[in-house]
Amino acid sequence: MANSSPDGDNPPGYHPRDIQSAYQLPRNGGNGRTVAIVSAFDNPNAESDLAVYRRTFHLPPCTTANGCFRKINQNGGSTPPPLTDPGWATETAVDIEAVSAACPRCRILLVEADTNSLSNMLTAVTQARTQGAKFISMSWGLPEDPGQLALDQTYFNFPGIAFVAAAGNGGYSGFVYPAASQYVTAAGGTSLDRSLRRVPGPQAKRSGWYESAWSRSGSGCSQVQPKPPFQSDPDCPMRTVADVSALADPATGFAFYSTFSSPGWRVIGGTSVSTALIAGMYALAGNPGPADRPNSYPYAHRRAFWDIDQGSTGSCGGTYLCTAKIGYDGPTGVGTPRGVLGLRH
Repeated sequence: MANSSPDGDNPPGYHPRDIQSAYQLPRNGGNGRTVAIVSAFDNPNAESDLAVYRRTFHLPPCTTANGCFRKINQNGGSTPPPLTDPGWATETAVDIEAVSAACPRCRILLVEADTNSLSNMLTAVTQARTQGAKFISMSWGLPEDPGQLALDQTYFNFPGIAFVAAAGNGGYSGFVYPAASQYVTAAGGTSLDRSLRRVPGPQAKRSGWYESAWSRSGSGCSQVQPKPPFQSDPDCPMRTVADVSALADPATGFAFYSTFSSPGWRVIGGTSVSTALIAGMYALAGNPGPADRPNSYPYAHRRAFWDIDQGSTGSCGGTYLCTAKIGYDGPTGVGTPRGVLGLRH
């Protein structure tokens, strides 16, 4: 979901400094930690587009030459996938730039699947893990299915790794897998707005920013996935989506640069953005404990999140499964990061 905008020295949309301000992120964390982005098809301009983004916003260079950026295929080799898809190339650009905004000193490993088939995407996930990444961002998904329970055991049942996936852009009951997995952090989305006035509710002490649930963020109660032990919400006996949230509304969107599909600076949204942002924030927080389930961390540190209590993702009788409320809710989970203390043990 991108809106084209003209090039310039001050691109429209939220910049890294805005992300760092809104979520109170440390500026110098993440040194040496690698965030893996799993995407599909080849983006031959990924590194050069990233260079424009980082140079524009005065972030340190992240290149193959300095060891910060690395691009591999799903088998771990340097030969790129044979096909390029403009939509997926745009997705790749958004993901690596959103990670850069949240964690400017993180290394980036881009793993490109041959195609966007689930089998190839999951092979790329395994490759990211095999390469040693402790933070894996997956801005894609498909409807849940009982067969995914077996896939969980093969691809996501690995303690000590923060798997983060997009909750989806389908609103209530429109969430997707792998975000629905009990082993994955489901990233929901918000509308992020500047606020110079005092706002009511849980965000009253927040300075300069205000968030509400984005209407299209995936939320709801799984029909397939068992409830993880750290979730205790009353109206869903199974896994509830989402866990945490961040900027996703394209109307209050993220500034990014791409040379595909209307080349230049654009403003974009979707839970693709929140996924990559949250993956970068996990990396800022530090490596997970080797036996830990990082998607449990937010539930143990709820005070380290802004509690979002406005907005809805659809019609569910006003329950928390589609309506943002004080405390845990489906659209925004435990809330949006207030620093990174809630994303570590």
